[in-house]
Amino acid sequence: MPSEFAATVALRTQQILADEIGVVNTIDPLAGSYFVESLTNQIEEKAWEYINKIDDMGGMLTAINKGFPQLEIADAAYHYQRQIDKGEKVMVGVNKYVIEKEAPPDILKIDEEIEERQVARLQEVKRARDNHRVTQILNDLRAASRTDTNLMPYVIEAVKEYTTEQEICDVWRDIFGEYRDPGFY
Repeated sequence: MPSEFAATVALRTQQILADEIGVVNTIDPLAGSYFVESLTNQIEEKAWEYINKIDDMGGMLTAINKGFPQLEIADAAYHYQRQIDKGEKVMVGVNKYVIEKEAPPDILKIDEEIEERQVARLQEVKRARDNHRVTQILNDLRAASRTDTNLMPYVIEAVKEYTTEQEICDVWRDIFGEYRDPGFY
């Protein structure tokens, strides 16, 4: 017998298909793929509207500088939430088929010993690698990052020499800074 949790997951899956995706609103949703093809055409049409709108603005970088994507995302999230709150859109487990008393979620606790082992392994990798070579590779990456050069070969070379993701990202933070949402709301 499935556990109560497994049975609930199966039920929620059926409810999402029925109420959120709407497959019950058509006799045979995959017959000739009309239903799926119709949804695909709608998505494609909306995507082209956005692509053309962004092109008309002067491209994606201009659109980002104007705050267009940020505003569109915030506006879409607001309208979606309003539809959920009004019951115009169904979200299983949120505004339909809500379970009054849910069990608290299982919280993953990682043993401190595992952290200590991982830190020790990282220290060993940094000790055993050719740190002079790593420094040279990071300097090459830094120089290339200031140009229009494809950076992937530099990153691959860095990884092959056991350069950490953190070390690579630190180079890019130095060059490009950190993105801060300008807050176009």
